[in-house]
Amino acid sequence: MSKNLVIVESPAKAKTIEKFLGKDFKVESSFGHIADLPSKELGVDVEGDFMPKYQVSKDKKDVVKKLKELAKKADIVWLASDEDREGEAIAWHLAETLKLDKEKTKRIVFHEITKTAIQKAIENPRSIDYNLVDAQQARRVLDRIVGYELSPVLWRKVKGGLSAGRVQSVSVRLIVERERDVQGFKTTASYRIDAEFTNEDGNSFKAKLPKNFDSEKEALKFLNDNLGASYEVSDLQKKPAKKSPAAPFTTSTLQQEASRKLGYSVSRTMTNAQRLYEAGYITYMRTDSVNLSDEAKKGAENEITSAYGAKFSNPKNYKGKSKGAQEAHEAIRPTDFSNHTVSAERDQARLYDLIWKRAIASQMSDARLERTNLKIQINSKNKISEQFTANGEIITFEGFLKVYLEGTDDEDAEQEGILPDLKVGEPLKNKYITATERFTRPPARFTEASLVKQLEELGIGRPSTYAPTISTIQNRNYVEKGTNEGDERSYKQLVFENQTIKDTTLSEQTGSNKGKLVPTDIGIIVTDFLVNHFESILDYNFTARVEDRFDDIAEGKEDWREMMRDFYKGFHPQVEDVQENAERESGERELGIDPKTGRTVLVRLGKFGPLVQLGKPDDEEEPQYASLSPDQQLGSVTFEEAMDLFKLPKALGHYKDEEVEVNNGRFGPYVKFGKKFVSLPKGVDPLSVEMDEALIYIKDKEKADAPIYMYKDIEVTKGKGRFGPFIKWNNMFINVNKKYDWDNLSEEDIVTLIEEKIQKEIDKVIHNWEDEGVRVEKARWGRHNIIKGKQKVELAKTVDVSKMTLEKAQDILEKNAPKKKATKKKVTKKTATKKTATKKKVTTKKK
Repeated sequence: MSKNLVIVESPAKAKTIEKFLGKDFKVESSFGHIADLPSKELGVDVEGDFMPKYQVSKDKKDVVKKLKELAKKADIVWLASDEDREGEAIAWHLAETLKLDKEKTKRIVFHEITKTAIQKAIENPRSIDYNLVDAQQARRVLDRIVGYELSPVLWRKVKGGLSAGRVQSVSVRLIVERERDVQGFKTTASYRIDAEFTNEDGNSFKAKLPKNFDSEKEALKFLNDNLGASYEVSDLQKKPAKKSPAAPFTTSTLQQEASRKLGYSVSRTMTNAQRLYEAGYITYMRTDSVNLSDEAKKGAENEITSAYGAKFSNPKNYKGKSKGAQEAHEAIRPTDFSNHTVSAERDQARLYDLIWKRAIASQMSDARLERTNLKIQINSKNKISEQFTANGEIITFEGFLKVYLEGTDDEDAEQEGILPDLKVGEPLKNKYITATERFTRPPARFTEASLVKQLEELGIGRPSTYAPTISTIQNRNYVEKGTNEGDERSYKQLVFENQTIKDTTLSEQTGSNKGKLVPTDIGIIVTDFLVNHFESILDYNFTARVEDRFDDIAEGKEDWREMMRDFYKGFHPQVEDVQENAERESGERELGIDPKTGRTVLVRLGKFGPLVQLGKPDDEEEPQYASLSPDQQLGSVTFEEAMDLFKLPKALGHYKDEEVEVNNGRFGPYVKFGKKFVSLPKGVDPLSVEMDEALIYIKDKEKADAPIYMYKDIEVTKGKGRFGPFIKWNNMFINVNKKYDWDNLSEEDIVTLIEEKIQKEIDKVIHNWEDEGVRVEKARWGRHNIIKGKQKVELAKTVDVSKMTLEKAQDILEKNAPKKKATKKKVTKKTATKKTATKKKVTTKKK
């Protein structure tokens, strides 16, 4: 038996570390936290000292049992979880739950998983840092209290199933406020003047007027004033300049740059960074430090000198601006700078390439430039005072630009070009001048990356919180990624060329929110309710101050229980007051009166989403309802748009003895033909669709659904769904990946796809007790499912299913069987009135 037991959080990390330790070490994984607050109760003693009630979750009991047995047999237990607050809490939970002997327990930490780092950690163990543990407990307890007490208020006052959170709710508020800025923005137009000139050698370059004109009339006058004009270089200044490299990556800057350059979401970036770290390729990926160790700087210097030459090397130290940055930690960097690439999955390889380039560039020389600023005088009989300007730059020494240039979020950023060799007084020939109508733009909606940047600037959250926060607000349907391509907008352009002026009208797409974070109706309603009733919790400064207090706890400057008491004494009474006295919030907005019926038309949030309501509950006639379409919002839908919804579903006629109608659904407008649904193309208004147009969509659908092949006497059809193109055979949907030409699938392709899918399904089944209808199958992320009919129970990664018996599987199914709810008869206003009347009648009779 091994004398040393090393416990880490993940199997991948365990596998990498095991390579560096000898036979006297056994490395095991705890699979993250082994203990946490209970899921079905608050689990915090708010009446006493705020002590948390930690429990070992069901899926970790086998892990704990195994670790206890191994710990008893080991001479020393090494707790090797990550060096951050979560990692310290994991080490503490392990020590407490496994009842480890303090004399036999050592805590080790490292920023990278390399042989040198692991051996150095073993040589320099420490004890558990209880200040870091307390900071983690403070965050966990505070967030549990906020979520646990605010969520029931939302259930009563807004809608069931909602949740609130300290950081998530503030994040949604940022997005809601930005959306209101966008919607309330008033666009103004002006005319931008651009021109192109050639010098005496025939080299052309572009220039512009440094001011815009407010109206078409002013722009036209300027162009007319240029009739017969000549042009010359009036001023030319050349100045040396330099560009310095950006600091190596922190968690947030990595998330931002991976979004700009690779198109990765925040969670995708962190998942791949985690895998690179666990494989030993990069240093720890949750950090707000921009420091590099002396060893790392030396490694970078050697690689730069070797690959590019000594003049490209310029070692630098960077100072972070982030609040509470732990400067003892390192920035994210490669563990070995000589590895320019790694052999890994494509996503990981691309992310590593970005990390390597950023880290190596940070230690390279500045780029040297020559910047040219040019002014062009207009010589005209009309005495024009304006001058054209042009800016250009030439790189005289590449420096770090040989490897890497940081991206930008500025959609309007213009790159400076290269100007030809010019001299003062040199005459220039004008090729054209344009006056283009341009419109002011509203503030940009947040992307995941720009939201991370904003949260960091406000001091809200820390590196470990950004990815889960952004995932949570989308999973909760408070925020969604926009899909709208925008609307077409026309604009004017006046072109001055060959001494004539032409007027043209062009068009552009505007208002696109594609890929941007847009609040949903429920997100807006919940935000407004929380801001109105819990302004302090949704206050940006409050949230940032809380983070600062967590930092103070981590440094031993503040007692975490004192912080809890200070927070709870003001928070809890406020919750009780709102629970008791606040009005119910549904985002209700009256739009007007229906001229035909005289009934009130309003929009509000219903049980199944936003809807239009015709009539009020106290009217004699029952109200009518219609769901808003996916691209409509409670705050912006108009009276006319709302009334149009009551025209749906619209019957169009019959086809093959089946009724055809057009309607709106959860995923957009569609044509229904019998039991078949045909989605309408993007941008098609369902109210404008008539029978002849509907038939085109139906026949196209029939053609697409027609069999393309017969395999084993069963039809094969194909289609496109939410997850891309597929073929369907024997009720089995088979995804068709990019290596196949989906439009021209051959018989061989179809057979290969089906047979691979069949084999995959066979390989997926671990046990199949057909007589009992029970089977065990592989699931995602290394887990397994027990399935019986419609019931599916997901097992933890730690459960060994290879020796599972039918009896054990049935026992698990029985324990996890859904509880039957007693059905209650729905009581409407009318039936309630009827019952009351009957009751009164009976009472009168008895009297």
